[in-house]
Order: sequence, then C-alpha cells, then structure tokens
Amino acid sequence: MKKVITLLFLVSFGFTQAQEAFKGKGDIKVSVGANIQNGGSGIQGSVDFGLGENFSFGFVANYLLGVDNFNGFYHNNPTPYTDLKPDFSDRFDAKARINANLSSVIGVKQLDIYPGLSLGLRNFGGHVGGRYFFTDGFGVFTEIGFPIAKYGNNKDVFDHLNNQATFSLGASFNLQ
Repeated sequence: MKKVITLLFLVSFGFTQAQEAFKGKGDIKVSVGANIQNGGSGIQGSVDFGLGENFSFGFVANYLLGVDNFNGFYHNNPTPYTDLKPDFSDRFDAKARINANLSSVIGVKQLDIYPGLSLGLRNFGGHVGGRYFFTDGFGVFTEIGFPIAKYGNNKDVFDHLNNQATFSLGASFNLQ
C-alpha cells in the first residue's frame, strides 16, 4: 500500500509542477530516445527551434542498433543470401523537418502536440508527436513517423529500413 501511495504522490506532483512545453520564438528543444520499427530498433535524436508562437523547424537523425539479418532469396536473385548484415548507410537516416506546435491552440501549456512534415535521405514523410515537461528543463516525448513518398526502388534487401512507419519515445530537454 505504501508503494501505491508513493507512486500516486509522485505522479500527482509531476502533473502539478509541470512547465510550459513550447514557448514559441527562440525556444530550443532537444530529444533523445528509442526508435522502434519493423525489422530493427535503435536511437533517435532531434532538435527543434521555435520560429513563432506555433511553428518550429528542426532536424532528426536515427541510427538502428539492432537489425534483423537477412537469409533467403530477394527479387528473384538465384543466389540466396546467408546472414546478410546491413551497412552503416542502411542503418542511418537524417531529416530536416517543420512542426506545427499546438500547445497554445489546445490550451494545455504543459503538453505540446506537434504534427509536421520531414524531408530526409530516404523519404518525404510526416510525423505526429507530443512532449510533456515535468520541469522547466526536462520532459518526455513520443512520436510516430511515416513515409509519404519513398526514394528507394526496393532493389536493396534493406531499403525498407528507415523507410517505414516508426515509433519513438524518450526524454526531451529545454535548452532555452
């Protein structure tokens, strides 16, 4: 029972002491977390710069640490692949992005919901995310990314990596 009361106290304290998630022009947010997708998982890092009350731009990079090796035939190739591992270029992706930060629109300053578009090395895509700040400098984030137009021609065994729907979650920091 003591554990339940302590947990409830910490959660309620975190919500009552929450800080503004997006302040607008001049705001700088850095996020680091886990990236989860079909066939691999890794890390994601992003930075967003506030340009206006509800608008920001930024950059995001992903690197897949754990990737399933490929065994079998691919695209009617008569030679089977055996334990094929992806290269660095298959594991890495970087994107420039723009966001519409909606915390002031929805009326909850501690929660920043941000839909946006991204242009990267592998695709043109979209994302929807959210940040919640417990203190002025620390919060959590979650994000779902998805491709709209893919650049690859699917001739490489690992073209699908970083070119599909992704889920990310982790910590967010306020640098301003």
